[in-house]
Amino acid sequence: MRDVSETPANTLQYRFDGPEDAPVLILGASLGTTWHMWDRQVPELTRQWRVLRFDMPGHGGAPAHPCPSVGELAERLLATLDELGVRRFGYAGCAFGGAIGAELALRHPERVASLALIAASPRFGTADEFRQRGVIVRSNGLDPIARSAPERWFTPGFAAAQPAITDWAVQMVRTTDPGCYIAACEALAAFDVRAELGRIGVPTLVLVGSEDQVTGQGEARTLVAGIPDARLAVVPGASHLAPVEQPAAVTDLLVRHFSSAWQDTQTAIITPPVKPVIAPPAAAPMAAIAPAEQPEAVPGAVRPDPYDAGIKVRREVLGDAHVDGVLAAADDFSADFQELITRYAWGEVWNRPGLDRRSRSCVTLTALVAGGHLEELAFHTRAALRNGLTPAEIKEVLLQAAVYCGVPAANSAFKVAQAVIREETTPQE
Repeated sequence: MRDVSETPANTLQYRFDGPEDAPVLILGASLGTTWHMWDRQVPELTRQWRVLRFDMPGHGGAPAHPCPSVGELAERLLATLDELGVRRFGYAGCAFGGAIGAELALRHPERVASLALIAASPRFGTADEFRQRGVIVRSNGLDPIARSAPERWFTPGFAAAQPAITDWAVQMVRTTDPGCYIAACEALAAFDVRAELGRIGVPTLVLVGSEDQVTGQGEARTLVAGIPDARLAVVPGASHLAPVEQPAAVTDLLVRHFSSAWQDTQTAIITPPVKPVIAPPAAAPMAAIAPAEQPEAVPGAVRPDPYDAGIKVRREVLGDAHVDGVLAAADDFSADFQELITRYAWGEVWNRPGLDRRSRSCVTLTALVAGGHLEELAFHTRAALRNGLTPAEIKEVLLQAAVYCGVPAANSAFKVAQAVIREETTPQE
């Protein structure tokens, strides 16, 4: 029986399968996929559990309410479960779905009875990689990501032998809402629970495909080493979407894990619904373009050092690779200057709430054109793309600058910006 919610912005689209009086097992999908990635696990799992699957915003036809962080997605899932009266549950998540599971186990341990993390990691790649992916999607749409999905998700032999599943994978990504996909990339860019793994206190199965080149056995072993009650299972002949590529093996591992490691099973059934208290959804679609939150001033309070906030914003806007390179090159002569930039430019000015980061990028580009600072124009063009400006919008900024800053200055700026935009928005083969 299919049960799909009418999804407001603060909850998620879901479906139930299995006996109504059975303990609840939740299945979370990977970025770019829908709940159908679990279709071949459901018949066996519903013998013992009431299975709830959910779609992330903008995936599988779900309403496009972008979510800027893994934590907020976890809260939306809990709001959905609160409406359904589900208080305690088992949770299995693949990749991004695994990040949601880890977040739930860390922030709401009283809700999670047992956990399975599939193709997961305490930190998925680098922040730069995911923000770069967002730039590509904003500039080219989802088609380049969709066409490359099968090689990331499946082993070559499986992709060649299963053309229908390969086509399904491409179409699944292609029909995802681009804004929600970009917001999910921003969420993964900020996700990092490496220092907190020791606080996950439920029995945890860490499952990885032997051929997974996205989140492989290294990441899986990091999870197992950090989580006190965790064990590792490697699925032969599977890549990133092991539940799709090796469904029988994954199903068997999940059944054995949740059958033996479920804590307080009897409390996991559905209880009478309670009206949840739900925080309003975030207004901005992406964390990278949201105005920074400022603490409320307290009379007589000591003003916090803006360095920590500044280095955070500087990394988010310019990228870890750029900031790491600049700081590594600093010596006794220039280190104080770099600290001044971090505190004043990034901690004091870029971190003010009056303008969002898109607007600040527009102002910065114009000022750099006026000053003829072409080297800084290059990395601030990259920053503008990361902050949500499209190539067309950057072109308009430079055209406007040509009127007020002079045609020769804008001519040089166009050459620099064009080279950067081509480099940043060309999908990698």
